[in-house]
Amino acid sequence: MSWLLCASLFAHEGHTPAGDMATAARAWLDSLGEVQRKSAVFEINDEERQNWHFVPRVRKGVPLKDMDIGQRNLAIGMLAAGLSERGRLTSESIIALEDVLKKMEGSPHRDSGLYYFTVFGKPDLKETWGWRMEGHHLSVNFLITGRGDISATPLFFGANPAEVRIEHAHKGKRALASEEDLGRALMNSFDDEQRRIALIADVAPADVITGADREAKLAAPGGLPYARMNHEQKKQLRALVGVYAGRLRAEIAEREMQRIADRGWDKLHFAWAGGLEPGHGHYYRIHSPDFVIEYDNTQNGANHIHTTWRDFNGDFGRDLLREHHQEFHASDSKE
Repeated sequence: MSWLLCASLFAHEGHTPAGDMATAARAWLDSLGEVQRKSAVFEINDEERQNWHFVPRVRKGVPLKDMDIGQRNLAIGMLAAGLSERGRLTSESIIALEDVLKKMEGSPHRDSGLYYFTVFGKPDLKETWGWRMEGHHLSVNFLITGRGDISATPLFFGANPAEVRIEHAHKGKRALASEEDLGRALMNSFDDEQRRIALIADVAPADVITGADREAKLAAPGGLPYARMNHEQKKQLRALVGVYAGRLRAEIAEREMQRIADRGWDKLHFAWAGGLEPGHGHYYRIHSPDFVIEYDNTQNGANHIHTTWRDFNGDFGRDLLREHHQEFHASDSKE
């Protein structure tokens, strides 16, 4: 049984995501030694919380390779409390690709143990706090308020190779298959006029446009508006958004989908760049005034995927922190 699946016992039906994440984070922190704990914990307002990336690099926190099996299971319990089962399995697949890359490249810096866990603030139901799990091609960022509100962006999942083609135990596996296949199927469903509007460039950008910027910014949404799609295409677009939201625990995913519905699905646009055939570099995004989902597959012969979900106002829980400050500290400036 995989170490991610072992951790599923930390998320219990009927519990709240905020409560389960706090419980899991406290259990992990309590298992750490003094030196590990100093590496693991930062203040909630520390700049490190927004110091994120998806490339191989040294990170703050405690990596999986520096934990014993008990600590590792407790750390993964935090993922089990915040992600869905599919999200956890996809995370496991992404991490396993480091071993594939190590065989392909013979490079020592490819290491499936270099995924770091970090806690910001005090994990408590009455406190505002956050946590991060991050390594190559994987960045999971949560902020949880004392009211139980949750921010889960930026959220980055990548896959290199997108399809394992070498002789390996994982040969044939595709960590982000749905993201690629459903996006292409939607673009292929458009008629000539719809496709002309959806296609924003003949050549795909080299990477997701928002990159690892701390604050995501993009021009006004372009591409094909949701309102210009037929009933089946609208259903396909909602299902594609659901793939990305569905990486998160069901309650969190449902809130994200409901928030989109409340603000209006008609605010969404679908844009495509690059080729339509598998093996051709391509890019798409689902873009509204509030958020963007980006997918890019251009590197390594279009066998290297980057995907990200960014909230223009709420990455790292900025909107929740503003609301908290306005509600509880507005009177401070008047005194």
